[in-house]
Amino acid sequence: PMEAEAEARLLLQEARESIEAARSYRRELEQRLRGLHQARQQIRESATLTRDVLEQHFNDLKGTLKKLLDERLLSLLQEVDAIEQESIKPLDECQKLIEHGVSTADDLLREGESAVHGDVGQQNEKLCSFTKKALHIQLDSLPEVPSLVDVPCLSAQLDDCLLTILKNQIFRHGTVASHPPVQLEEFVEKPGGILVRWCKVDDDFVPQDYRLQYRKSTASHFEDVYVGSETEFIVLHIDPNVDYQFRVCARGDGRQEWSPWSVPQMGCTTLVPHEWTAGLEGYSLSSRRNIALRNDSQSCGVLYSKAPTYFCGQTLTFRQVLSVIETVGQPDRRDSLGVCVEQQNGFDSLQRDKAVCVSTNGAVFVNGKEMTNQLPAVTSGSTVTFDMEVVQLGPSSNEGGNFKIRVTISSNNREVVFDWVLDQCCVSLYFGCSFLYPGWKVLVF
Repeated sequence: PMEAEAEARLLLQEARESIEAARSYRRELEQRLRGLHQARQQIRESATLTRDVLEQHFNDLKGTLKKLLDERLLSLLQEVDAIEQESIKPLDECQKLIEHGVSTADDLLREGESAVHGDVGQQNEKLCSFTKKALHIQLDSLPEVPSLVDVPCLSAQLDDCLLTILKNQIFRHGTVASHPPVQLEEFVEKPGGILVRWCKVDDDFVPQDYRLQYRKSTASHFEDVYVGSETEFIVLHIDPNVDYQFRVCARGDGRQEWSPWSVPQMGCTTLVPHEWTAGLEGYSLSSRRNIALRNDSQSCGVLYSKAPTYFCGQTLTFRQVLSVIETVGQPDRRDSLGVCVEQQNGFDSLQRDKAVCVSTNGAVFVNGKEMTNQLPAVTSGSTVTFDMEVVQLGPSSNEGGNFKIRVTISSNNREVVFDWVLDQCCVSLYFGCSFLYPGWKVLVF
């Protein structure tokens, strides 16, 4: 009896100690639950605050950068969600573990109290079972709960200088100019084209490049036709008797942006475009018939214009076009570029009567006779121009004719000037060309 009583007191003492340990364990678990709640609350509140700040910040900028800012906002919100979910996941797992521990502690408490206050006959057995279970549960083992300094505290880092930069850019964007630095100056009619000239009207403006645009009067959009350093340009492929609108701007030296546009002005040509005659076997023509290519045909002869569309007082230009062929055709002394009074078949060159021409080697022929003055040879990219002016009408016994035209032929910055005497009045002329070998490609305008 003495040993049984001692054993009972010992078991009772151990049971009471286990109950106290369970109470302490439960208090610690409840404290950790509160810490867990605070950690979760901090994450959620900071995430909510971060969302509010991000949404407010991006909403302030949506007026100008709505699409980009919405994409960035979505990315940041997803990052907040990802951090929030990743951070709360271990806390949820810890909570489940703690809640399981609380439930286990409650069961153990009920079992311990039942053993202590139960029937005397079954008390020892219950106390023994309870004590073993309490030892098995390891009441001194508590799950680790992170402190607030160890869990994420979300915030948004938003650089206000972005808005300042945008404001500065917006405030500097766009100018109002009452006098553009460049204005259109002159329109000169050309056959199927318009020579447009412009000038600088601002003495303080130093231009580097000019940009010329045009459109039909019925069109809605301008299109670029020239960008470069020259102050004039011949706009080709212009329909006769149709109004076109032109404007020009400039780019200052060392600058990237263009100046304001000049005042738009209307231009028009009444002159039909120059065209080569179609159907000559030795030549292929472009769709507009202003470019002629000497092909591989063995047939040769003079290719004339479709009509006498060259008038005295105008400038006629032949340009050797850069062809798909690597080099121009082989030159021959009989090659010719020039004008004539009338078409004459049966000749293989314009080096004949009633014609003025230049050979590809630079020789100048008047009425079939070679002059002593000579121009540079015609090569790929060369330009040959004819300018003619009537200087005398009526009889002239000294010259042997009654019609005199002053002719200026220019090529590669050199020119020849002479008087061409004819026995008939002629103010409109044909133009023509002849090449013995293939590969020559000539644009006329």
